[in-house]
Amino acid sequence: MKFEIKRERLVEGLNDVMKAVSSKTTIPILTGIKMDVSSEGMRLTGSDSDITIQTFIPAEEDGEQIIQVTDGGSIVLQAKVFGEIIRKLPTNEVEIEITGNFQTHIRSGKSEFHLIGLDAMDYPQLPDIQDDRLFTIPADLLKTINRETVFAVSSSETRPVLTGVHWEVKDGELVCVATDSHRLARRKTKLETLPEGEYSVVIPGKSLTELNKILDDTSEAVEIVMTNQQVLFKSKHILFFSRLLEGNYPDTSRLIPAEYKTTVTVNGRSLLQAIDRASLLAREERNNVVRFSTNSGSEVEVSSNSPEVGKVEEQLQAQSIEGEELKISFSAKFMMDALKAIDGQDVVIQFTGAMRPFILKSALDDSILQLILPVRTY
Repeated sequence: MKFEIKRERLVEGLNDVMKAVSSKTTIPILTGIKMDVSSEGMRLTGSDSDITIQTFIPAEEDGEQIIQVTDGGSIVLQAKVFGEIIRKLPTNEVEIEITGNFQTHIRSGKSEFHLIGLDAMDYPQLPDIQDDRLFTIPADLLKTINRETVFAVSSSETRPVLTGVHWEVKDGELVCVATDSHRLARRKTKLETLPEGEYSVVIPGKSLTELNKILDDTSEAVEIVMTNQQVLFKSKHILFFSRLLEGNYPDTSRLIPAEYKTTVTVNGRSLLQAIDRASLLAREERNNVVRFSTNSGSEVEVSSNSPEVGKVEEQLQAQSIEGEELKISFSAKFMMDALKAIDGQDVVIQFTGAMRPFILKSALDDSILQLILPVRTY
C-alpha cells in the first residue's frame, strides 16, 4: 500500500473520526483508526463501539488532486500517535507506505516516521443499515434541535434510558424529548420527508453532542436512517453511526400541566442575565437556588439569599403578568439552560403553583417547550 495525500485534508478527516475513538475501550484495536485506500480515495473509520464515524476523502475534488494512489489497501494505526504525527509534519505533502508485517512509513519533507500498524481484518465491521426508514433534515436545523434538548438528559447511569434523547416520529412530525426527571426539554419539528408509520428511538445524548461537533452550519441535508439498534446520520462525506439505548422511555406527556394559574411574559435575555447575577450568591451553597416572585404590578422579582454570603434582589419589568400572585424557587442552572435553549426571545412562563412543575416556551412559537420542577425551600 502506497499513496501521497495533502496533509491538511488528512488532518480534517482525522479530526472528525478521532471524536469516536476512546482510550478507555475494552477492545484494543478500537484505540486505532482504520484507513482504507483505493483509486477513488480514502475512507477513515474511528469507533468506540457505541459511536462509529467514517469519513471519505476523495482522490480528486473540483479538479484538484488530493490523493495519488500507487497501491491501495487497508491498515489500522494508533489513533493518538498517528494524529499527532500528521498534525506536526513539516510540509503539506505526506507520503504513506505500508510494507510487510504492517510496517508503516510516513514521510514529509525531511521527516520520516516508522509506525507499527495492525491488521484491518481484525477491525469490527460497520453495521449494515437498510434505508427503509429514511428522512432528511438540514444540518443547521439538526444542530439546533440537538442544542435545544441534549442539555436536559440525565448524567446518572441509574436509569440509562434517561441519558438519551427520545426521538419519536408520528403524524408528519419529529418530537425530541430529553429529561433527567427534574427538568424536561421538548422540541417539535414538522418535516416533509418523513417515511410512513410511527417509530421511536432513544439516541444517547453523548452521540448527539459529538454529532454537533462534526456537522457544518449549513442548510445541507443530513440523511437519517433508524433501525432497531442503530441510527445513522449521513452528510456529504461523513457517516455517523450510533447505537441506540434499550428500554422504554417514560411517557412524558403526562408531566406537562394542562392548566395554569399564573402566566408571565418577559424578555428571555433580561431574565437570563438577572438569574445569572442572582446565582452569584447562590453558587456557594450546593443547591444554587434562586427565588422568583410576582406582585400585583407588572414587575417580577428575582432574588437569592445565602446566610454566609449575603443576598441579592432584582426587579425586572415583565411584558405581562396574568393570574394569581406567586413565589417559587428553582435551580438557577436549570432555568438558565432552559432560557439559553429558547435563545433570547420573549418567553412565556406558565405556573400552576409554588410546588408544581412550570413550563417555559417562546412567545413566538411553541415548537420548543421547557419544563422545570421547582425546589422546596422553607
